[in-house]
Amino acid sequence: MPDIRIAIVGESLIDFTATSGLNFEGHEGGAPTNSAIATARLGQAIGFISQLSTDLFGERLLKHLEGNGVDTRWVLRSDAPSTLAFVERTPLTNRYAFYTQGTADTQWNPATLPALPESCRFLQFGSIALLHEPAASRIIDLVQAQQGQRIVLFDPNVRLSLIKDLPAFRANIYRWSAYSNLMKFSDEDAAALAPGLSLAEAAASFMHSDSGPRAVVITRGGDGATLFRRGHAPLEIQAPKITVADTIGAGDTFDAGLTVGLLEQGVEQVAQLDSLPDAKWLAVLRFAAKAAAINCTREGANPPSRAELQVALDAQA
Repeated sequence: MPDIRIAIVGESLIDFTATSGLNFEGHEGGAPTNSAIATARLGQAIGFISQLSTDLFGERLLKHLEGNGVDTRWVLRSDAPSTLAFVERTPLTNRYAFYTQGTADTQWNPATLPALPESCRFLQFGSIALLHEPAASRIIDLVQAQQGQRIVLFDPNVRLSLIKDLPAFRANIYRWSAYSNLMKFSDEDAAALAPGLSLAEAAASFMHSDSGPRAVVITRGGDGATLFRRGHAPLEIQAPKITVADTIGAGDTFDAGLTVGLLEQGVEQVAQLDSLPDAKWLAVLRFAAKAAAINCTREGANPPSRAELQVALDAQA
């Protein structure tokens, strides 16, 4: 096994996507799982941290991770059921219904936290795993234990249908963001987290503390993405022009593109998020956006391989 360069902690579930009426097609998913698959396909050694059920869905999820080259040494097993999500596409976004009560990934509660190797330079957390105990508290314990040792990426991945107390959730997001060095969220997330603020104001609201993120990336779907950093002018890219088949997994693939792209630009320490030249940041953002765009040309969360992405980048150049 190659030395792990990136670790991702969070949920793993089955997405049942509506095809017609009450007909659904199942796909392995969960935002952190999708990001782990995308990271592996983009060529970086990735370790996944979660708990999977021993039921038929959990077995499929484990095979999906391992079959894509994800290191599962930190994946625990449980006889609790798997988390299920039902997804209905709409013209602009997706509607979700989640079934999470007492499921294996929400019950992740290891007595001893995983010991990440020195080779691991990024830890990613976020998404719906933070809405359930005991997993949420243990994930934050893990993130806090890694502060100063590696770059922490936080993607809230807001799912309003699961949030019972939105003001409390917003307060938690601001608290959790203080443990991160890099934050990524969508314009839809920004509207939920910081209503009434512009995207620049929303980004600045997370970067007000010395302990908060050094950089915030806000994606805008087909309109591109913007990078905000302390003491720097914003950097903006346009999204690649594509025919969209499905947006599931787009943001998760973008996350993978961010961490993989930053590693390929030599970023391994927090301070380098500030010192990386604009041209290299733009290359990272375009890399992530192109990977996400390719994912959107296919059904379900189906991120590109590094070879596929390279062909597309070469054609774009």
